Amino acid sequence: MTETLERAIPRQRGSRRRLVVVGNGMAGIRAVEELLERGGGDQFDITVFGDEPYGNYNRIMLSHVLSGEETEEGIFLNSLAWYTENSIDLRAGVKVDRVDRFAKVVHDADGGTTPYDTLLLATGSTPFFPAMEGLHLDGVFGFRTLDDARGLLAAARTHRRAVVIGGGLLGLEAAHGLATHGLQVELVHSPQHLMNQQLGPEAGRVLRRTIEDLGIRVHTGVRTKGLRGTDRVTGVELPDGSVLDADFVVIAAGIRPNVDVALRSGLDVERGVVVDDRMRTSHDDVYAVGECVQHRGQTYGLVAPLWDQAGVLADHLTGTRPDAEYHGTRTSTKLKVAGVDVVAMGLPGPERDEDEVVVFSEPHRGTYLNVVIRDDRLVGATLLGDVRRAATLTRLFDQGSPLPAERMSLLFDLGAPGEEASVAELHDDVQVCNCNGVTKGTIVGAVAGGCTSMTAVMGKTKAGKGCGSCKPLVEQITAWAAGGDLTVDESVNWYVPGVPLAKQELMARIRARELRSVSAVFRELAPGGVEDAKSKMGLTSLLRMMWPDGIEEERDGRYINDRVHANIQRDGTFSVVPQMKGGVTTPEQLRKIADVADKYDVGMVKVTGGQRIDLLGVAKEDLPKVWKDLGMPSGYAYGKSFRTVKTCVGTDFCRFGLGDSTQLGIDLETRYQGVEAPAKLKLAVVGCPRNCAEAYVKDVGVVAVGAGKWEIHVGGAAGATIRKGDLLTTVDSPEAVLTLVGRFIQFYREWGNWLERTYEFVPRLGVERIRRVLVDDSDGLAAGLDERMQATVDNYRDPWQEGAEPVTTGQFRPALPLGMPAVRS
Repeated sequence: MTETLERAIPRQRGSRRRLVVVGNGMAGIRAVEELLERGGGDQFDITVFGDEPYGNYNRIMLSHVLSGEETEEGIFLNSLAWYTENSIDLRAGVKVDRVDRFAKVVHDADGGTTPYDTLLLATGSTPFFPAMEGLHLDGVFGFRTLDDARGLLAAARTHRRAVVIGGGLLGLEAAHGLATHGLQVELVHSPQHLMNQQLGPEAGRVLRRTIEDLGIRVHTGVRTKGLRGTDRVTGVELPDGSVLDADFVVIAAGIRPNVDVALRSGLDVERGVVVDDRMRTSHDDVYAVGECVQHRGQTYGLVAPLWDQAGVLADHLTGTRPDAEYHGTRTSTKLKVAGVDVVAMGLPGPERDEDEVVVFSEPHRGTYLNVVIRDDRLVGATLLGDVRRAATLTRLFDQGSPLPAERMSLLFDLGAPGEEASVAELHDDVQVCNCNGVTKGTIVGAVAGGCTSMTAVMGKTKAGKGCGSCKPLVEQITAWAAGGDLTVDESVNWYVPGVPLAKQELMARIRARELRSVSAVFRELAPGGVEDAKSKMGLTSLLRMMWPDGIEEERDGRYINDRVHANIQRDGTFSVVPQMKGGVTTPEQLRKIADVADKYDVGMVKVTGGQRIDLLGVAKEDLPKVWKDLGMPSGYAYGKSFRTVKTCVGTDFCRFGLGDSTQLGIDLETRYQGVEAPAKLKLAVVGCPRNCAEAYVKDVGVVAVGAGKWEIHVGGAAGATIRKGDLLTTVDSPEAVLTLVGRFIQFYREWGNWLERTYEFVPRLGVERIRRVLVDDSDGLAAGLDERMQATVDNYRDPWQEGAEPVTTGQFRPALPLGMPAVRS
C-alpha cells in the first residue's frame, strides 16, 4: 500500500540547530541525505514539510506507473520508517504559506508555526499550463504528481480517446503510458520537432517516426487554440479550426520554478529563487536547492544539477567543506523516452561554420547518432535508439579530451578501446544514473565496500532504479571495479525477498513443517524470524495453493482487493464484477444487475473486455449487500487468480464455427474458477482460427481447428506487453482440453515466480520443455499435477460468501474519516 501520513507528531527538540526543509521532493530529501552522510544528524533537528501526503518518491518514474511497468510502491525512495529512523519530523500533506525571515518562523496552511535556525527551500517546479480557453473543464490533467498519475490511470480505464499537449519528455511519456492501455492518443507540440530542448530537428524527426509506430498520432508545429466542451472537455481546437476529439486531455507543456513561498517571504526572485555559489538566498540562513532556484542566471530541470547543489549545501551547512561552492553543472541527459533510449549532451547540432558534425541516421530502425566537434573537442552528442557509445562520449564530453582522427570511431567500434577501457577512463565524478544522481565513484565505492553483484550495488546506491537506461553502464562499472569477479546474487532466485529460499525448496520446507500461516513461515524460515511486509502477499498465495483445504488467514497478508474481493477505485469505492461464464448471460441476470445498479446508486455500469458487466462506484460497506442482491458468484476481476474465459459464439450461431467454443469456455471457467495463481490468468476459446475472442494472445488460448481438434496455446499477452502464445499441443476432444489446461495451470502455480505472468513464465522455461513435461510426461509429473489441481477444485468456495460470514468483524467496515483512530479487528 502507498505510504501516506496525515501528520507526524512533533518530537522533543534538543539543543541542536533547527533545520526546516520546505519540500519533500527529490532535491530536498537528497540534501537531507547528503547532510546525514556528513554527520548532520548530530548537528540538526530536522523538520520536513511536503505538500503531498506521502513519503519521498521518484517523479521520473511516474510514467512507468502510468504504463503499468512499475507499481506505486516501487517508486518510493524513502519509506516513512526512514524518516523516523533518522529522527526527521515529517509534516506530510502540510503546505507552507510563508516564512517570517525576521522572526525565523515558518507559517503553514494549517495555522501552525515552526521556528528555524536554518531554512531550506526545495519547492521544486509546477506544471506550465499555456493560456487557453477551457482549462477549467473536467477531464483536464497535468502530469507531475502521484495523484496526477492515479487520475490518468482512472481516466484510461473508462475512456478511449486522449490528447496530450506537449512533445517534450513528460508529454511523450504520458502519451506512451496511455497508449499502452489501448487508448487512441494524439499528441500536439507547438515547436517543429519533438523534444526540441534536447534534440536537433533530424533526431526529432526520427523520434517522431518511432513514436508514431507506437500508434500515437503526432502533430508538430501546431499551437493549441483552446479546449472545447461544456462541463467536460470534448476536444482540442487547433488554429485552423479543426478539432481533435478527446475524452480527456493531458497538459505537459513544460515546468516553471515554484517560487510562491519565496515571493511571499520577500526573497529575491527572478525566474527562480536567486542563490549564490553556496546555495544561499538573499537572506542569511535561508538556502534553496533544486528546480526552484536560479543560479548565475540559470535554472535547471534535470536531476544531475540538483544532486550537485545538494552536495555543496551539505558541505557548507555541516562544515565539512566550508569553502564548497556550486559553479553550475555541465548537463548531459540519459533517459528512456516511451521505451526509446536517448542520450543528449551539449549542442544538438553545429552552431558555427567551423564546427564539425558526424551523423548516422537509420530512421526505419529508430536510430540517430551524431557528434558535434569544435577545436578538436566534443561539444555535443546525440544518441537515439543506440546508446552503446554513451560511456565513451560522456567521458570525452566531461573531460574535454582530444578526439581520435577517425571521427566515426566516436560512434562505432572501429578498433577503438572497448567499453571496459572506456569505463576505466571515466572520471569518478561522472554521473552514471541521472535519475538518482549516482556517480561512477559511488558505484566503485560500493564495490570496494563489499557489493560485488548488480543487485547489491543497486540496493546500496539506487543506481539503475530509475528509468533503467543506465543499467548496462552500471553493470560494466561494477564488473570493472570487481575485477570481472561479479558474484551471483542468490536473492534473485528467492520466491519472496524476506525468506532466502527458492520456490521449490521453500515449498518443501513448508510441507515438511506443515506451516499454514504467513507468520509461521516467517517464524520458522526467515532470518531471525523477522517478518517482511513485501513478502506477505506472495506467501499467502503460495500457502493457499499448497493447502487447498484451508490456511490460517491473516488479513495483512492480502491486498485490499483480496481482502474485500473487489477492485478498489481512485475515490475509495469498489468495482464489482459478477461471473458470466463464457460471456453468456440471461434476461434475469441483467434485470438483477440493473436493479442493483439503481438501488446502490452505482456510478457506472460497463461491459468489460472479458465479456462481463462491471458495477463501478460501490461503497465498501455495501459490498456484502450488493453480492446478496445479485445472487451471482464472484468473477475474480480483482485477484491474482484464474479470472475469466472469453469465448466467441462457436457452432450454435456462427456459420464459420468448427467447435462449440461457448460450452467449452463455460466448462473451463466452471472447473477452474478462482484458482489461485502467481499472477492473474485470462483465457479464451474460439470456434475457429478467425480468433474473434483473441485466444492467441491470452495466458491460455484454445482454438478449434476442425475435425474435432483443438489447439492449446500458452503464454500470450495483449496488455502493456504484446505476445502471441506458443502452441503447446493439439488434442482431439474437449475433455483433453480441460485436462491439459488444468495441468498447465497447476504447473505454472508450482513453478512460476510470484507476480510472473505466463508470457514471462513460458519463454523462461521454453515451450518445448513445458510440452515434454505436460504432454509427454517426461518427468512423471503429470499425475501429481492433475491430482493437486483436483484437490484445489474440490475445495472451491465462492469468496463472496464472506459477505454473510466475514473473516474479521471489520472486513467490510467503511473507512474512517481522517484523524479518527482505527480499531484493530
